[in-house]
Amino acid sequence: MLPDPGYLGTAVAGVVLVTLALRALPFTVIAAWRQSALVGDLADWMPLGVLLILVVDSLSMTSFTTAPYGLPEVVALLLTIALHLWRRNTSLSVVVGTAGYLVLVNVALPTGGWA
Repeated sequence: MLPDPGYLGTAVAGVVLVTLALRALPFTVIAAWRQSALVGDLADWMPLGVLLILVVDSLSMTSFTTAPYGLPEVVALLLTIALHLWRRNTSLSVVVGTAGYLVLVNVALPTGGWA
């Protein structure tokens, strides 16, 4: 049996209001914080932090004791780092590093490596 239409309408309205409030809240608060040193520091360090979390998460499931001994991951990581140090473009580095990893896993090492 379906719930009462009034109940459904009230539930949907509640969800909509909470969603709008949660989406609008950062914009109302950020005006006061925009000039703070904390926001400036977060803007400087957040991209590095996000990339560090991605690297740790990516390497956490890598087996360095069985073939291919983490070779695709390490080569892709080194490629990403080298390209970023050369070009200083995070998007380019991540895209090329990911593409390099995919090529290594699917083309160069499709059967488990050179071991």
